[in-house]
Amino acid sequence: MTRAKGRWPKLDPDQGVEDASLLILEWLGEQGVGAMIRVDAERMRDGRPAWTFAAGGGPLSGWMRADGASVEECMGRALITLREAGLSVPF
Repeated sequence: MTRAKGRWPKLDPDQGVEDASLLILEWLGEQGVGAMIRVDAERMRDGRPAWTFAAGGGPLSGWMRADGASVEECMGRALITLREAGLSVPF
């Protein structure tokens, strides 16, 4: 996907990872990884971690999942897990 090069915005270092979530999903897709992030209203009402990130395929050996009470917590956990799996996510 060479046409997409140079699209990365300059992220504010004072902002959290949630600002880059869509860019992370797009980057993962370019690596052949299917990924999604979702919020579950029922879990939110019950006071449980409502955000879920899931990814699989490409260079990942299987599926991975990360949950969090906020999108920032969820994506932070997801990035740790992706890096442990060997993906150098550029964010």
